[in-house]
Amino acid sequence: MRRRNRETEQFSISFLDVASCGFGAIIILLMITKSAAPITEEVTETLPAGVIQELQEQLFAIRSQTEELRQELNSAESRNASVQQMIASLRSQRQALEGDYALAREQGDDTTEEIGQLLLARQTLTEEMQRLFDTAQVQESSYIGGIPVDSEYIIFVIDTSGSMYENAWGRMLEVIEETLDVYPEVLGIQVMNDMGDYMFDSFRGQWIPDTPSRRVQIISTLRSWDPYSNSSPVEGVTAAIGSFYSPDRKISVYVLGDDFQQGGSIEQVLRTIDRINVEDANGDRLVRIHGIGFPVILSGSARFQQSGYRYASLMRELTQRNGGTFVGLNDFR
Repeated sequence: MRRRNRETEQFSISFLDVASCGFGAIIILLMITKSAAPITEEVTETLPAGVIQELQEQLFAIRSQTEELRQELNSAESRNASVQQMIASLRSQRQALEGDYALAREQGDDTTEEIGQLLLARQTLTEEMQRLFDTAQVQESSYIGGIPVDSEYIIFVIDTSGSMYENAWGRMLEVIEETLDVYPEVLGIQVMNDMGDYMFDSFRGQWIPDTPSRRVQIISTLRSWDPYSNSSPVEGVTAAIGSFYSPDRKISVYVLGDDFQQGGSIEQVLRTIDRINVEDANGDRLVRIHGIGFPVILSGSARFQQSGYRYASLMRELTQRNGGTFVGLNDFR
């Protein structure tokens, strides 16, 4: 009996030791976790390395283009200031000559030769001032917001995808109206979507006559026009050039959209357009291609923005190669 009691007593002491050690460990863990500061895990959304590199390249390209535009603007402002100073100087000289001429006539001098020289100088100055004024007017009217407006025919190639139709359609109509206002009168207009589908089947392959009533009809029809689109401007641009180019026409194609999802890579699209919109003997393309970007996709989730960046990259390079300008809007509402 003593032996059995001794074994029970040893077992009880060992169990208490283990329990005490475990309880002490729990207390120590509680003290440690209580004294430490709470840790907040930040959930970050990572992008693949290739996407980050492409975005960085696009950022560098945009910065470079911004710097070039800033230099061009400074140069244009400098030229304009020089012209204004020259005009002011010529006006001052003209006024002085007119004063001398009037004084000579009042005094009744027989300085016929001097008066003839004054008249000749006055006429020369007037012609020079007129030339400067004409140059300034041509420069001012040929570019609106950085976009050349010297074309006689206009083709609108519109992205009719759901993202555009459901979010930016009202703003798109405003852009169409503003563009038409820049061209008070042209020889022909055409409207098609980015798939090359015509808005007016009755004018398929033909120019829509430019009249006030036709312009109203274009805007009115556009409000509810929503054919299928694959969010790629390639088909529309190639159809516009192939159907309407003629050597005796100055044509501008305006591409309006928000993303580029299909149609191959950017380089493949550029090569396709290069084969169609070839250069003439002077190095000019058959038609000008302008682009207007609506930031619909860029305002959404970051994981869906890649197609918006692709559209901006495509149109920036496409317009630069084809004598046009790309304008990215700050808002689509």
